[in-house]
Amino acid sequence: MINIPKGTKDVLPQESYKWHYVENLARKTAADFCVSEIRTPTFEHTELFLRGVGDTTDIVNKEMYTFEDKGGRSITLKPEGTAGVARAFIENSLYAGVQPTKMYYITPVFRYERPQAGRLREHHQFGVEYYGSDSPYADVEVMMIAKTFFDRLGIKKLKLNINSIGCRECRKNYNAALKEYLRSRLSDMCPTCRERFEKNPLRILDCKEEGCKAVTAGAPVILDYLCDDCRAHHESVCKQLSLLGIDYEVNPHIVRGLDYYTRTVFEFISSDIGAQGTVSGGGRYNNLIEDVGGKPCPAVGFGMGLERLILTMEALGLPFGEESRPEVYIAPLCDEAKDEAMLTANALRSAGVSCDTDLLGRSFKAQLKYVNKIGAKYMIVIGTDEIQSGVYQVKNMLSGESEQVEKGNLAEYFANLK
Repeated sequence: MINIPKGTKDVLPQESYKWHYVENLARKTAADFCVSEIRTPTFEHTELFLRGVGDTTDIVNKEMYTFEDKGGRSITLKPEGTAGVARAFIENSLYAGVQPTKMYYITPVFRYERPQAGRLREHHQFGVEYYGSDSPYADVEVMMIAKTFFDRLGIKKLKLNINSIGCRECRKNYNAALKEYLRSRLSDMCPTCRERFEKNPLRILDCKEEGCKAVTAGAPVILDYLCDDCRAHHESVCKQLSLLGIDYEVNPHIVRGLDYYTRTVFEFISSDIGAQGTVSGGGRYNNLIEDVGGKPCPAVGFGMGLERLILTMEALGLPFGEESRPEVYIAPLCDEAKDEAMLTANALRSAGVSCDTDLLGRSFKAQLKYVNKIGAKYMIVIGTDEIQSGVYQVKNMLSGESEQVEKGNLAEYFANLK
């Protein structure tokens, strides 16, 4: 037997309705904020992620699925959604249209990491990207999309943590202070962080090793090193969140795990799925478009893992709507009725009525059991008498009541029930 690869998961038919519910609500929420869908390829040239995500991040150093294709090109399965959207924004000249460009995606992403609750090697993300606006109002609006989505799902007890990691100019001074603090403590840090010390010391703050977390607990706070513009931007974000009545906490330790972030970074955190509690994260990335070959363009957005989101909803006992079930089941009582059942099913489906019928040659008793298992709302019984008269018995499976309906009126009958 060939088993499923480690870190992947089948979404079975009896579970898929949960995904439909969450994805449809994500699309509806995006539409309410006038955000349009973008779909980018599952794989991209590796260089895109090296330049966009950053060569000192865990994603690039440890987690990417990279291979050489038959043309000798280095290709990577996308480990996150933003870099591909940035590439599409440049390549398709979306910057030439009316701004801001507001996009969302629902996409699989691939990371070679230790599988954990809600985070698999293949998982799925819902993300939103705004391009063309440097306004703090754009930062707040993308946070509002995430919060509105959580509210509609019924996830209420979330903490919003925000921080500012400044611009490149801010970080020059901060990196100098951080390196001065860390220099005498390098021996207490992991090999990866010792390497990051020279290349990108800010990444050390994102390390999950307990020894490194203990070292950085007393490190200088980047908020103390913001330039005037970045400080004003951060204060405006905080002001707007307060104005909208959104509870938040400034957490100076948030830096996010990707190099493209600038200024605002944020996370929505839930305690309902254990220690790994971040259900959404994002921020501003004003340098990304330029880093991957475009002209300077401000941007802000977020991403959230759908597996983790569904786990959170299950932990909270939240509803996912009803599992899909047939409106009608057609039960043929004899061989002659099988053709009639198929014709009737086809006519009802063409009229927009979900319909199922027997494909296994079951007895009528076995068909009754099957109808109860699949939860069909109505059953049409067709036998010799029904074929001759052209009048079918329609049984309401909930009430047990039956009605006689002419064959030609079935579609109208079920339309009137809706």
